[in-house]
Amino acid sequence: MSRAFVNEDSAANQSNVPIERQVSEQPNYVTEAGHAQLHAKVTELQRQHSAEAALKDSADPQHLADMERDLRYFNQRLLSAHVVARASSTTKVQIGSWVTYVDEHDKQRRVQLVGEDQADAAQGLINWGSPLGRALLGAQLGDEVLWLRPAGDLQIEILAIEPAYTTP
Repeated sequence: MSRAFVNEDSAANQSNVPIERQVSEQPNYVTEAGHAQLHAKVTELQRQHSAEAALKDSADPQHLADMERDLRYFNQRLLSAHVVARASSTTKVQIGSWVTYVDEHDKQRRVQLVGEDQADAAQGLINWGSPLGRALLGAQLGDEVLWLRPAGDLQIEILAIEPAYTTP
């Protein structure tokens, strides 16, 4: 058999292998809610994987491989999680704090700093390690901080800091 056929066969077999999810190099700080979400995600993936594997010959091998990849990722995230103390300060931004700020265009927004797996910008949940999260983390009430954005830097002022247990 020619070497070209071996390479094609090898490439075809690897196309079913899902690409591993990249794990961030920043510390995996999570809120209590973020830690609970990680636990729930692992539990749900394990349940789905067991149900699919129980189908034996009729199981979708690609779906099983995808779930196994996701299980590796979320198990690793769970093992590396550092649950931070519940944010309680109303004067200094911490992971878990709800922060209301206004930008130089008078646009006001309220966000919560959370771990990266819990982040959901549409819900106002911002990764503490993102450019906005880093600008806010450690800032104090009334501070003006510079948000270094790809779209251009923006000056923002901290209007309110609320403890973690406050809901949006």
